[in-house]
Amino acid sequence: MSTQVQIKKAMENLNSSMRRQDQPFTIPFEEFLQVLSEKPQIVIRNVFQVFHDMVKTYVGEGIDEYSDDPESIHYAYYDCSKLFVAHSEHPFFADRLFANRLINHVESLRRGAQQNNIYIFEGPPGCGKSTFLNNLLKKFEEYSNTADGRRFETVWIIDRRMFDTFGQEEINPMLVKLLELFDINSENGKDTIHSINQSLNEPYIEIPCPSHDNPILMIPKHMRRAFFDDLFKNDKFKWKLFTEKEYEWVFKDSPCTICSSLYQALLYKLRSHQKVFHLLYARPYQFNRRLGEGISVFNPGDAPMKQRVFENQILQRRINSLFKDSNQVNYIFSKFAKTNNGIYALMDIKSHNTERLIELHNIISEGVHKVEDIEENVNSLFIALMNPEDKKNIQNFQSFTDRIEYINLPYVLDLNTEVEIYRSIFGKHIEESFLPRVLHNFARIIISSRMNLKSEALLEWIGDPDRYSLYCDVNLQLLKMEIYTGYIPKWLREEDRNRFTAKRRRRIIGESETEGRHGFSGRDSIKIFNEFFSTYAREDKLINMNMLVKYFTKVRKDLYASIPQGFLDSLCRMYDYTILQEVKESLYYYNEDQIARDIMHYIFVVNFEVGTTEKCTFTGEKIEITEEYIQNIESRLLGADADYDKRLRFRRNTQREYTSQTLPQEMLLEDLHITKTHLFHSLRERYIYNLKEKVLDPFLENENFRRAIKDFEDEDFKTYDKRIRADVTYLINNLCEKYRYTKQGAKEVCMYVIDNNLATKYAES
Repeated sequence: MSTQVQIKKAMENLNSSMRRQDQPFTIPFEEFLQVLSEKPQIVIRNVFQVFHDMVKTYVGEGIDEYSDDPESIHYAYYDCSKLFVAHSEHPFFADRLFANRLINHVESLRRGAQQNNIYIFEGPPGCGKSTFLNNLLKKFEEYSNTADGRRFETVWIIDRRMFDTFGQEEINPMLVKLLELFDINSENGKDTIHSINQSLNEPYIEIPCPSHDNPILMIPKHMRRAFFDDLFKNDKFKWKLFTEKEYEWVFKDSPCTICSSLYQALLYKLRSHQKVFHLLYARPYQFNRRLGEGISVFNPGDAPMKQRVFENQILQRRINSLFKDSNQVNYIFSKFAKTNNGIYALMDIKSHNTERLIELHNIISEGVHKVEDIEENVNSLFIALMNPEDKKNIQNFQSFTDRIEYINLPYVLDLNTEVEIYRSIFGKHIEESFLPRVLHNFARIIISSRMNLKSEALLEWIGDPDRYSLYCDVNLQLLKMEIYTGYIPKWLREEDRNRFTAKRRRRIIGESETEGRHGFSGRDSIKIFNEFFSTYAREDKLINMNMLVKYFTKVRKDLYASIPQGFLDSLCRMYDYTILQEVKESLYYYNEDQIARDIMHYIFVVNFEVGTTEKCTFTGEKIEITEEYIQNIESRLLGADADYDKRLRFRRNTQREYTSQTLPQEMLLEDLHITKTHLFHSLRERYIYNLKEKVLDPFLENENFRRAIKDFEDEDFKTYDKRIRADVTYLINNLCEKYRYTKQGAKEVCMYVIDNNLATKYAES
């Protein structure tokens, strides 16, 4: 294939692709009304509603893992990857706290009187503010230029043949001066003047609204309710339009001064509202950040614009020629018109951006801006970024601070998000180099430096932190980290779980507003992780907790000072206890039928005197009820060391619950089988728990068991006793299936448990 043929084919494919793209179009007002009546929820939107729809489109609905919990505060998981990560050169990772904060503000944007505020995202250096805003604006620009995000703006297209001015060509003296300046000869000069002047006298004048007003605003205010009542059928949208605050702007806002004066001038000329509307057109509002159309972003170093008032002299001349009056329509506007119904953003409030923020005072307060003699409407979404130390730049403007709404954007406090950042930067494969939980424990250490030491909300709820010393630190930071991820730990006692009310949950989540402003920054944590991973990642051994502790206590002692005192010890204790339970759970296998039979027999026999023989109504088996028989089951329910008084109290409580709740309420009234009752399930959990507690004892006393784990899948493994091989294989496979260990990781964690004697360390007294 020749080069020319290839070029032709490439151009044809390009043109074909471009034709398939959604091209901007201009439509008459009546066609616009047709689109409006078909898709009112799309067409009737201001910038705040579009911003809301954009965020919800990319983020979707949140997932509340505890939606059935009556105390749920709907602290949901929002997947922000499509908004901040997908197709981004520099992804931003929103943790669960910030995502909920953002969604709440976006929801309020759609509902309230939005133009009276500026939204400042405040956060310390290194938290990713600039990345967040750049990605947010990029997605807003993309969405606004799609069919789902489209809005229409006003364009006037005036046929001069409707007026008596068409054909009365006037030679602009400025053109003559210009041509003389370039020494254009007389004959060619006249031709050029004629050509340019002819363009000035084309039959159609196109006058775009520089403020990007929605065409519906051209309908006189006092007529809008009646007009929309006629236009829309009585449905859900019409009810929302007429009753909800988010659509209040439809009936209150006025068109820009240019469009208002143009409407009045045309009405005076044509003597008919209908004829005026025939000159009204609509076209998609095209957003372009680079051109400042719909989105303008200013950095602190950007010098103030010298030109504060914009105009179009050629268009102004044509307008003046049309109306024979230079004062009827003044086509002048400011920089704020270009972002009206769009976004005006300031990157960091310092240097020139401090002046820009102060300039917004009257605009935000009144919603108008003075441009020479005319008032310009400004209904934009104003966003700014700020470091905490820069607040001093605006402290002297008290009346202005009332118009500022701060949105906290701290360092990441959600450990799952912190880990996701490491995966994104260093690759998802890094997790293969860690034992399960160790990577997340690295994130916990980093986040501990960002949190406050004392939590009044947690102390009011939990009281004495020592009650959870196996799982938590004295400052309860580990508990708070779990709650920040949206997880309520299962190790919480039932009474504390019941006391975890919605009010307490809001207080704990509310404390995040004062956290994440100190400690290791986002940039710091990436550097620290890079050094740690480079130091300990090996092909023949996985990164474990010993390596993690050694790094922060011996290799980088300077970092240790930023970690709360005692936190590492508590983290290791929680990790040790957790993996011990995993190993026990993986090694333990039991006969469900036997357990169920023992529990049903126990519930039955506590209702009879010792020394009798009765037939169990649940299993049909005859039971000789002896103290030894009952004590044998109770040893599995309460532990072998339970004394007689403890067992007797437990026996009486079980009998009382059976006769007062289980039998009359659950079995007789609700028709539940004994195995479906609350009593049965609580006894079963006790039974299994106590069996698991002792499951490791026989293996710890057998040195061959440890060596068999070490030799698993090696040739030497075949030399071990058949029972040991079966037990080790069962253990390793369960760790892999239940807890996502690799076989190498399962072997290493088992060796860790045995070598550190964790079973004895955490044996209950």
